[in-house]
Amino acid sequence: MTAYDTNNIFAKILRGELPSYKVYEDEHVFAFLDIMPRVPGHTLVIPKAAARNILDIRPDDFAHVARGAHKIAAAAMKAFEADGITVQQFNEPAGGQVVFHLHMHVMPRRDGVAMLPPASRKEDTNVLEQHAAKLMAALKAG
Repeated sequence: MTAYDTNNIFAKILRGELPSYKVYEDEHVFAFLDIMPRVPGHTLVIPKAAARNILDIRPDDFAHVARGAHKIAAAAMKAFEADGITVQQFNEPAGGQVVFHLHMHVMPRRDGVAMLPPASRKEDTNVLEQHAAKLMAALKAG
């Protein structure tokens, strides 16, 4: 397995070198909207720990990511009036991983509405800002 690259796009987001639509942060995780969402509200939850994927993350750090995804899923259900949630996590190229910093996709789903193909279109910034505000309000409301 290749070593963790400190210059991957998510590491740059964590360091504030690239912008993001942050919806949640604590001492262990950072959650932000995917700019090429497969569904409205598609959020990525990443550890602050440097970890390429599930194969090299410490179990405690992975548990923080899982708790973060759980928190985002509950808020997304409310914020987007979802009928369900899809959570995905990919490891290494053969497993579908594209960005090599561990991340979990949390996607609110509606009955009968298909997901867009991965990386198929970049969302409008105004829409992303509205979605981030909706998610943050739902997180605050608990």
